Amino acid sequence: MAEPKTKYDRQLRIWGEQGQAALEKASVCLLNCGPTGSETLKNLVLGGIGSITVIDGSKVEVGDLGNNFMLDESCVGQSKAKSVCAFLQELNDAVKAKFIEEYPEALIEMNPPFFSQFTLVVATQLGEEKMIKLDRICREANVMLIFARSYGLTGFVRISVKEHTVVESKPDHFLDDLRLNNPWPELRKFAETFDLNVPDPVAHKHTPYVVILIKMSEEWTNSHGGSLPSTREEKREFKELLKSKMVAIDEDNYKEAIEASFKVFAPPGISSDLQQIINDSSAELSSTSSDFWVMVAALKEFIATEGGGEAPLEGSIPDMTSSTEHYVNLQKIYQAKAEADCLAIEQRVRNNLKKLGREPESISKATIKSFCRNARKLKVCRYRLLEDEFSNPSVPDIQKYLTDEDYSVAMGFYILLRAVDRFAANYNNYPGEFDGPMDEDISRLKTTAVSVLNDLGCNGSTLTEDLINEMCRFGAAELHAVAAFIGGVASQEVIKLITKQFVPMCGTFIFNGIDHKSQLLTL
Repeated sequence: MAEPKTKYDRQLRIWGEQGQAALEKASVCLLNCGPTGSETLKNLVLGGIGSITVIDGSKVEVGDLGNNFMLDESCVGQSKAKSVCAFLQELNDAVKAKFIEEYPEALIEMNPPFFSQFTLVVATQLGEEKMIKLDRICREANVMLIFARSYGLTGFVRISVKEHTVVESKPDHFLDDLRLNNPWPELRKFAETFDLNVPDPVAHKHTPYVVILIKMSEEWTNSHGGSLPSTREEKREFKELLKSKMVAIDEDNYKEAIEASFKVFAPPGISSDLQQIINDSSAELSSTSSDFWVMVAALKEFIATEGGGEAPLEGSIPDMTSSTEHYVNLQKIYQAKAEADCLAIEQRVRNNLKKLGREPESISKATIKSFCRNARKLKVCRYRLLEDEFSNPSVPDIQKYLTDEDYSVAMGFYILLRAVDRFAANYNNYPGEFDGPMDEDISRLKTTAVSVLNDLGCNGSTLTEDLINEMCRFGAAELHAVAAFIGGVASQEVIKLITKQFVPMCGTFIFNGIDHKSQLLTL
């Protein structure tokens, strides 16, 4: 068997060994192993999830061979859960795979405690009533839950977790933490040792841009009543001032300073996102507080005291034109400040733990270090219960989406996906599911959609005829191409939730295969 390090080499570069270890500890339960469920699990099995349990009560029919790669002719008439499970096991022998030949609906009704053994449940192709029940079961058992559904050319994915906190949110673009707008004493002192008018052209060319910007900002504030450039005109003037200091055309360090000058103009202090997190009621600690909130409480105290309104420094600096000696010295100054900040937060974390009557060392130094390094990028996601979303709809949001031409189709599909479940409950089949003229199903679906809209508080709103006709034409089919896409999105969210890295989707993800659009509705 391949050594795990080489086996998972490429993904380790994305979520690291800690992320991989979390995946390998996780146990995932799949409800219904049609193409949507099978595709979701395939991605997780290949990624090295710890264990999977496949739950499906149906037998394989000939029609299943046309949309599910995890089945072949020899499976016809066999248990679908057993067949899919065997195929998935072949993909990765390190994964523990088992199956239960049972309809998920029966387990939800008869055996709610069954679900509490899992890290996460992926529920595919469930009707509305069972989704609501399962959501309540998982919420009470503290089990993460993801719903996924493919229906013709549309589908949705929705996460349901009481609270999900992320330290390593890994945003694509994020500003370096250089504090050029608010340098601490040691950095200021270091900058003071430089003379920007140094006659030696080599020295002039190798002054790091951090130093140039700190000295020039100081020069600016001295002549502008202590304030940094704020208006457009002042910012332009400041850049001109930088340009005037260049003695040769090829001075990359000055070009870098001009490009990075916006870092001087940024207001000091923390972002509104971080402000919201430290002001959250969970930052008031209690005996049930999680490690994340214990650290947030320490961060909040730090910002108000030692931090002087700033988060702990990250401590890394980007590449820049500089002599090696200056760069290394600059690096040391940033690292020393980051370490001092981290130590201050660590002491506060230990004190908080002591106050709560917990073991002061119960949060590791490495965890606190990672928290400090990512303090500006923390994320907290909370999800409404489905039942709450359905019975307590946010009418202004729904109306806004229905009338916004960019979102109206996605919102239409959201309503129709709920309408087809109601239709099935009333008529024992999905609209357009059986051959024959569709006129009757179309008018029934239209009436059902109107009743869903009324229940959502949108009396008088209607959906386009085209969309209703399309929904009937779908006939509740699970198309492989759509299922593979929905399964791909769902498995990606599973990985985010289990590794606690990257930010999971907040809202209901709707795929619109007619216009090739994916949209997130926050309802």
